[in-house]
Amino acid sequence: MNFLIIIVLAVVFPLAHGMNAWLFDFANINSHVSLIYLPAFLRLFNILVMGPFYGTIATLLGGFILMEWFDEPLSIALLNIVASCAGPLVAMMGFRIYFNRRVQLTSLKDLAIVTVTYALCNSLLHHATWLFIDIKHFFDASTSLWMFLGDLNGALLGAYLFKASLDYLEKKGFNFSTPSQPKN
Repeated sequence: MNFLIIIVLAVVFPLAHGMNAWLFDFANINSHVSLIYLPAFLRLFNILVMGPFYGTIATLLGGFILMEWFDEPLSIALLNIVASCAGPLVAMMGFRIYFNRRVQLTSLKDLAIVTVTYALCNSLLHHATWLFIDIKHFFDASTSLWMFLGDLNGALLGAYLFKASLDYLEKKGFNFSTPSQPKN
């Protein structure tokens, strides 16, 4: 069952990326930076729902599918995928270490904290990667801020929609109020 969910989440990511590029074309800074990037939350969602291992696998596979979108050299594409997978992991580990507990999926405060941390980590990891491999056309100090804002906008919107969905389902009788327990 986990395998099927991983495949679905992996396919949803590039589809959401394409939809985001179309819907928010006006907000694109370059091919890797947008002021509104809704798929940012999907990376975090994968970790929150599937746990660190399976969630990272879903993001990794989604990144492999998305490689066709960018048509970049393999080394650059792989480093971007690694940065995309590392951002949510660092944010979740930081949350667990700092608060000494798991994220409560129904807590808007928890979701907001991990989302802001994730957006910052993702932007810094991507830009550090681009600086490391010396890609001048991607790296610009101002694009780091724009990527952070785009990831933050998209991830917060996703977190709020996720929280609203959980609240709705809880009213229908499902229970999500306990801390998230990864399946791995």
